[in-house]
Amino acid sequence: MIQIKNLSRSFGTLRAVDDISFCVQNGSITGFLGPNGAGKTTTLRMMVGYLRPSGGSITIDDKSIHDDPIAASARIGYLPEHNPLYEEMYTYEILKYVAELRRMPQDKFLQRREYVIANCGIRQVLTQRIGTLSKGFRQRVGLAMAILHDPEILILDEPTSGLDPNQILEIRELIRKLGEEKTVILSSHIMQEVQALCDRVIIINQGRIIVDDEIGKLDEYLHDFRVMDLELEGENIDFSEFLSLHPEVETIFMEQNDTLYKIRLKIPPQIDIRGDISRFVADNGWLITSLFTRQKSLEEIFHNLTTQASAPDSKPEPPTEEMQ
Repeated sequence: MIQIKNLSRSFGTLRAVDDISFCVQNGSITGFLGPNGAGKTTTLRMMVGYLRPSGGSITIDDKSIHDDPIAASARIGYLPEHNPLYEEMYTYEILKYVAELRRMPQDKFLQRREYVIANCGIRQVLTQRIGTLSKGFRQRVGLAMAILHDPEILILDEPTSGLDPNQILEIRELIRKLGEEKTVILSSHIMQEVQALCDRVIIINQGRIIVDDEIGKLDEYLHDFRVMDLELEGENIDFSEFLSLHPEVETIFMEQNDTLYKIRLKIPPQIDIRGDISRFVADNGWLITSLFTRQKSLEEIFHNLTTQASAPDSKPEPPTEEMQ
C-alpha cells in the first residue's frame, strides 16, 4: 500500500502541494486528476523520489521511500508526462541501458525485453534511433522502459499522449491487464480513459485534494440536480397530480398524443422518486415504456468540481449518508 500523509511542496512562495493525504491499495487502478497547475505532476514526482517534499511523508508498505531510495525505485515504474529519451540511442539500446541502470540479471532482461516489445508494440522500431520516432512510438518506448523491470507499482502521467485511436485502445488494454496484478496510478486529461480504466478517482486542485472516492459516486458531490426521462403508454395520462405531491420535482419538458406521454423531470440529487412513480403509474393503469436517469459525464463532473473548488472556501463536501 502507498500512503501519503500531510504531503506539501513549495517553490519559493508558491505552495504547489498543500498538506494532502491519501492511500492507494495494492492491485488497484487509481485516477489522479487535476487541471493544469493543480499540483498533480509535482505530487507524482515526489512519489517517485524525483522531488523532495517540503513536509509530510510517502511510504510503501510502511517504509519511507527516502530511507532507501534505490529499493523504493526498484518497486516503482514511472512514465513522466514529458517523456525524456536519449535521441541518439537506438530503441534496443535504450532498453539495454535501462536494464543496466537497474542491474537486471541478463536472463530476466531477455525475458522482460520480449514482453515489453510485444505488449508495447515497438518491435518494428527496435533498430531505429529514438530521434527518428514519432511521438506515439516515443510514448510506447517510454512505457516499455517504465515496465521493463516488472515493478509492483506503476505511476503513469499521460500514458497515451500522442497515440492514435488504435494505439490508445492497445495501451489501455495493457494498463488494464497490468492493473490485475500491480498497483497503478494513472494521470490523464482524457476523461474517457480514466472512466474506462479506474475504479477510484482522486481530484486535486490548487494543491489540495477536493475529491477522493469511487468513480461511480462522483456525481453525488454535485449538489445540483439529476434529469429523468419518463415515457408512458395509456389513456388519459395526466401527471399533474404526481407533480403536486412532489413540489421539489420540476418539469423540463412534456409531450403527449393519444396514447403516448413523455416527460423530462429535474430532480434534487438526494431524492429517489422511481418507486413513487412506479406506484402512481400502476395505480392509474398506465404502462412505463422507458425510465432513464441521465448520468453526468466525467468531463462535466470534473469541470464542475474544479470550478467550485476554485472559489474561496468552496471545497465540495462528500455525500452524506442520506444522499447515498
